[in-house]
Amino acid sequence: MFRGIVLVCATFAGLAGAALANPEFWRNEWPRTDFSRSSVDFMDILSGGPPKDGIPALDEVTMIPVAGETRLDDREPVMVLELPGDTPRAWPIRYLTWHEIVNDMAGGVPVAVTFCPLCNAGMIFDRRLDGQVLSFGVSGKLRHSDMIMYDRQSESWWQQALGQGIVGTMTGKELTQLPGWMESWGAFRARNPGGLVMDEPDWPRRYGRNPYVGYDSLSRPYLYNGELPPFGIDPLSRVVRVGARAWPLERVARAGRISEDGVTISWDEGQASALDTGEIANGRDVGNIRVRDAATGRDLVHDVIFAFAFHAFHPNGKWMLGR
Repeated sequence: MFRGIVLVCATFAGLAGAALANPEFWRNEWPRTDFSRSSVDFMDILSGGPPKDGIPALDEVTMIPVAGETRLDDREPVMVLELPGDTPRAWPIRYLTWHEIVNDMAGGVPVAVTFCPLCNAGMIFDRRLDGQVLSFGVSGKLRHSDMIMYDRQSESWWQQALGQGIVGTMTGKELTQLPGWMESWGAFRARNPGGLVMDEPDWPRRYGRNPYVGYDSLSRPYLYNGELPPFGIDPLSRVVRVGARAWPLERVARAGRISEDGVTISWDEGQASALDTGEIANGRDVGNIRVRDAATGRDLVHDVIFAFAFHAFHPNGKWMLGR
């Protein structure tokens, strides 16, 4: 069922996007956005379906002690941030699937915790930029199947996969990505019994359910017309991205640990795919990844995204195939 819906929606959205990829059609919804400034081809921007804020970003969420959380299955994925001097924090993907952005605070740092299901891109950004604190919402637009965020201060558009402003007065600006990562709730809980986890939001959503059943088993991504990855790599296979380098997750999982190019990547079993079965907790095991500097052992900025997204946003990137 999902596959048929994807094909029909992708065809319709592609035709509609081609017809409406013009700022004049967007001005009523985005009167404050400066469309005279952009760094991308408007023809690459499509509607994902929901309108502006149709997927509601969250603000001022409640964090509760790890010991008080009883709803999460140990295999469920969470976004994690462990800043020096701050209590370790986790934001469950079961909530981010339905909201995609959480504007929060961690260790005195304003952060945007983001997750784009269509790219499997989970990234945490510092919301401070040029002396102001930004807050972000979901535009409802996609580019290369990746979420376009917007900041509420200038209503500029931002590419989530890059943390870069692409339309409006913030064009060319870059957010600082923080060294967060996605891992299983069980792994986070075992390591951080005194940690904090985001409580369930007060929204009528089917938290714990995956609305993208079977997505990461498709042969092609949803709403994507760009080049597919080279070397015969499955577009919807996961890769560990560090800067402009990508290690296939399958390679890391087979090895258990890879140390090369100044980076050490380790893999352990126990994390469910959030984009497989109807219940996130029942998704197939994709494992837990940690990425550290090989010399210092410190956590490195990275994400685990689909191969097509890495190729789309890092077309000259380096594929770490071990050949």
